[in-house]
Parts: sequence; structure tokens; C-alpha cells
Amino acid sequence: MSNPMRETPTWRIPFGIITLFLAIMVYAIAIARYAPDLIGGWPGWAQTIAYLLLGVIWLLPLKRFLIWMETGRWGAPEPLPDPDDETR
Repeated sequence: MSNPMRETPTWRIPFGIITLFLAIMVYAIAIARYAPDLIGGWPGWAQTIAYLLLGVIWLLPLKRFLIWMETGRWGAPEPLPDPDDETR
């Protein structure tokens, strides 16, 4: 069975880490700058929900970005066939 780990480094890993860091910083600064003006007058419970959603929403594109960093493709790779599968 072949080793699924990459043996040679790619430029996507350091580029992806730097890009991810910068994107999170820009997102965090934008939220810190504009969210209080938009939701500052809301009740405390609504602000809590809004900040929780804003704190988690950046995770949505993360899976595809990490796949791209590892494989160079935006979608998940096809699974390898199971050698123990007897249906073939």
C-alpha cells in the first residue's frame, strides 16, 4: 500500500498559512470595527448569539482551503478503494 503523505514540500502550505492568518486578521478587525455599531443596541442575548455566529462563520470556507493547501484542488479527493471490499 502506498504512503498517502506528501514527500516533497509545496509552496501552498506556507502561502496558505500566511493567507489564512491575514484573512482572519482582516475579518477580526472588520468585525471589531463594524459589529458594535450594527448590533450594539440589541439586547444582550441577541448580541451574544450574533457574536457567536460571527466567531464561527469564518470556519465555513476553512475545510476547502485546507484541502487546497494539501492537495492543490478545492474539492475533497476521491476516496481510495477499499482493498478488503469483496463486492468488486
